[in-house]
Amino acid sequence: MPEPVRTLVLDTHVWLWLMEGADELKSSVRKHIEAAVPDGALRVSVISVWEIAMLEAKNRITFDEDCNIWIKNALTAPGFSLALFTPDVAVASTRLPGDFHGDPADRIIVATTRSVGGTLVTADRAILAYAKSGHLRALPA
Repeated sequence: MPEPVRTLVLDTHVWLWLMEGADELKSSVRKHIEAAVPDGALRVSVISVWEIAMLEAKNRITFDEDCNIWIKNALTAPGFSLALFTPDVAVASTRLPGDFHGDPADRIIVATTRSVGGTLVTADRAILAYAKSGHLRALPA
């Protein structure tokens, strides 16, 4: 059993992989996610909802059901809750310490993770490199 982790914030692609049962997610990461479920310690940033909807609108992903229904079901899965895009997170996303790229969605997800004192689960190389600088806790997906 993995050691207990604080709140886990799932990057957009990780949330999608998990909900769709994709093989991309490492089994060790799945164990961390499963361990967080009983405590309700899984979070998804509201910007991830927007990213999923944009990908679906551009036909880069497809669902067997309406996108709104998929999102509602994914957000009500056991252990999950929505991390809101608050004014504090908005401001923090513009003032991330160190050197971080300019993608607004990534900045919001990183700021959200920092604001909830969580660990970001991601396969994004730029975010993982940023985490190595000590400004973010991250778990490589």
